[in-house]
Amino acid sequence: MKKLIGITSILLVAAVVILATVDFNRFGKENVYVQVGNPSYTDEDQLDSGEIMTSYWYELPAYNENGSAVKVVFSAQKELRQGAYLKLYVKGGNEVTSYDEVSLNEIPDKARESL
Repeated sequence: MKKLIGITSILLVAAVVILATVDFNRFGKENVYVQVGNPSYTDEDQLDSGEIMTSYWYELPAYNENGSAVKVVFSAQKELRQGAYLKLYVKGGNEVTSYDEVSLNEIPDKARESL
């Protein structure tokens, strides 16, 4: 019985650690790369507190590591830096789940050429 409780405790701790450290918005996703331009449009929502939240929407061509293009639409809670390069995490071909700013030399060669 003690052995079963010990194994169960270890599995429970492992599950908690995995859930706390794995970013499921990035895990197992494909990567495409974009260069930030002007937002295509903005969207404002009023919270219950009365605060206005602005979302900045971007519609841009993105390129995978082979240089193939795909159109992506994604939002950010702040206006992104003009000319910045982003590594987008996508599922289903063009659904953006997360992004990171990267330097130009971190982008695969064929995607960099297409940008």
